[in-house]
Amino acid sequence: MAKSKIQPLADRVLVKRLDDDGEQKVGGIIIPDTAKEKPQEAEVVACGPGRLDEGKRVPLEVKKGDKVLIGKYSGTEVKLDGEEHLILREEEILAVIS
Repeated sequence: MAKSKIQPLADRVLVKRLDDDGEQKVGGIIIPDTAKEKPQEAEVVACGPGRLDEGKRVPLEVKKGDKVLIGKYSGTEVKLDGEEHLILREEEILAVIS
């Protein structure tokens, strides 16, 4: 089966969430991943060319391969080749992890 190719437009970024431990124990109580409100790590898979500002292209600050922090409810979920990804605007990215 051929790999799907997707190219985000404008200032949108395609990311894949990185796995974490899935649950956290606090005082013997297991808190499932769905109850966590903390930002999540993701890896940038593809980037758009940047947004237009008064006719000039403003390039994105992130690039393919960057590890970033995103909000728990950021972006739109899409499924590519059976794997979950998110498409979000660059402004929804909280930070780049170096």
